[in-house]
Amino acid sequence: MIISSTPFRISLFGGGTDYPQWFQNHGGAVIGMAIDKNCFLSVRELPPFFEHKSRIVYSQVELINEIEEIVHPVVRGILTEMNIKQGMEIHHMADLPARSGLGSSSAFTVGLIHALQSMNDSTVSKENLAKKAIYIEQEVLREVVGSQDQVFAAFGGFNRIEFYKDGSFQVKPILLEENIKNALLNSFMLFFTGISRFASEIAGTQIENLKDSESERHQMRDIVVVAGNLLKSKSFTISEIGRLLGNSWELKKNLGSNVSNKDIDEIYETGIRAGAYGGKLLGAGGGGFFLFIVDPRKREAVLNALRGLVHVDFSLNYTGSQIIFKSPVI
Repeated sequence: MIISSTPFRISLFGGGTDYPQWFQNHGGAVIGMAIDKNCFLSVRELPPFFEHKSRIVYSQVELINEIEEIVHPVVRGILTEMNIKQGMEIHHMADLPARSGLGSSSAFTVGLIHALQSMNDSTVSKENLAKKAIYIEQEVLREVVGSQDQVFAAFGGFNRIEFYKDGSFQVKPILLEENIKNALLNSFMLFFTGISRFASEIAGTQIENLKDSESERHQMRDIVVVAGNLLKSKSFTISEIGRLLGNSWELKKNLGSNVSNKDIDEIYETGIRAGAYGGKLLGAGGGGFFLFIVDPRKREAVLNALRGLVHVDFSLNYTGSQIIFKSPVI
């Protein structure tokens, strides 16, 4: 049995410029971080003592005899692409809900590829792991998804990621001074809106309107540069990072009519009134988690104002996807 642990991510700046439909023409860049909330996948060969050949367990339980019968698109796509013939048992668990803007789908893809490759004692670099996951999602499954989630899941860390016109990417770790890192982490507040959605459906509409949002995406890329310089500057302030996050959210809302709605706007306005410097909905939009940057002295006020939402504490993950258990016994 193999168990992989793969982190979710929080995208701070530049989201929307990591879609190949965009960066292959303009280039793209994001700043974000992998967090200590994970997707866990256990994988083993299933002994031939059952009526079914394979068992796939997630929010549903699939008992199947042929790969083509698998409903879960990622599992079906990966097993097919990796030409796995033997019967498998795959179990999925996670610290946070799916379809919530934290890159959970890509964490699943990266974690499953990692676990299956480890069964054969194969080693895979973080770069190749991210590339394989991007290929599965964008080319095999033909999903409308960006490329940052797979990279954060594979690499971990607090990074600036550059996406180039030739399709390649470069991970540039952001090395924060300890006092700045602590101040930043103490300012983050993560809330679950209670709304789940399919990111590819939201993103699909945004990609269809790509030409209408060119100005916003160029501005979002510019904010990545400003934020990156600020994080390395002696003049760093939490309030300025919060303001940039709020600016990014205003730009993001213009990418499509389904990015926000009345309830999401009310959450943002409530957080700002309670003392947050800025915030944004994570992921493609439409629901999921909302991140605020808050003066630590105002945390209690923001908690009280948004007491109807689930608040999640988190820290950083620097390891990326890893194999946390491997047994030779099947």
